[in-house]
Amino acid sequence: MDATVHKRRKHYTAGAVVWIIVEYASLIFFGLCAVLPIVSCVITAFKTEEEYQTTNVMTLPENWLNFDNFVKAFQTANMGRAFLNSFIVVACVLLVSILIGTQLAFILNRFQFPGNGLIRNLFLFASLLPGVAMQVTVYKIMTTLGLVNSLYGYIIMMCGTDVISIYIFIQYMENIPNSLDESAIIDGASYWTIYWKIMLPLLKPAIVTSCILKGVGVYNEYYAAQLYLMDKKLFTVARSLYMFVGPMGSKYNLICAGVLISLLPALIVFILCQKQIYSGIAAGAVKG
Repeated sequence: MDATVHKRRKHYTAGAVVWIIVEYASLIFFGLCAVLPIVSCVITAFKTEEEYQTTNVMTLPENWLNFDNFVKAFQTANMGRAFLNSFIVVACVLLVSILIGTQLAFILNRFQFPGNGLIRNLFLFASLLPGVAMQVTVYKIMTTLGLVNSLYGYIIMMCGTDVISIYIFIQYMENIPNSLDESAIIDGASYWTIYWKIMLPLLKPAIVTSCILKGVGVYNEYYAAQLYLMDKKLFTVARSLYMFVGPMGSKYNLICAGVLISLLPALIVFILCQKQIYSGIAAGAVKG
C-alpha cells in the first residue's frame, strides 16, 4: 500500500513539474514575441541609413549615441505640431465622451421609461457595426457640413457615442445603491446635483478605465486622420509618422525613431499615473 501511494505521489510530482515547465516556457515564448518588435524598433532607430540598408534588423548599431534620426524625424514630420494637435483632440474627445457617457448611463440606469431597453439594444447593435463600413456615409455628412480637413470637424467626429464607455458606466452604476439618490432627493437635491456631486465622484474608477480605452484609441487612430486631415498643419502623431512612407521607398530608421518619440507621452503618463490606472482598471473590471 505504501509503495503504491509513493509511486502515485511521485507520478503527480513529475506531472506537476512538467506542467510548470510548459507554463514558464509558454510565458517566455509569448513574452519574447511581444518584446521582439520593440527591441527591433529600438535597434533600427539608432542606425544610419547605410547601416539600415546593409544589415539585418537585429544587428546592433555601431553608435548608440547617434540621435540624428530622432532629430530628423521630429523636424521633418513636424512632430511638435502633431503632438499639440493630438493633445487637443484627445483632451476634447475625452471630456465630451465622459460627460455624455456618464449622463446617458445615469439616465438609462436610474430612470425606467418606455424604450429604455430599446435604446440599450440600439447601442449594442451600433457597437457591432464596423466603422469602415459606415465611412462612405460619414464622409458625405462631413463634406456636406464642411468639416473635412479641419481639426474641429475631426474632433466632432471622434466624439461620437462611445458605446463601450457607456456600458462600463452603466455596469458600475448598478452597484451604487439607489438609497443614495433617495436620501439626496429627501434633502432637496435635484437630479443634476445627484449626478454632479454624487454619481460623478463615485464613477472615478470607471472614468479612469474609460479614459484609458478611449484615450489610447484616439491617440493611435490613423485611418480617420488619414481620410479627413489632409493639411500637414493638422496632422496628428499617428498621421505624421507616415511622412517617411512613399512610392520611392520607406525610411524605417526614421519611422522607428518617430515611433519611439510618439511613445514618450504615453510612457510619461503611465509612470506618473500608474497607481490610478491600475486601481481604475481593477475596480472597473470587477464591478457588476
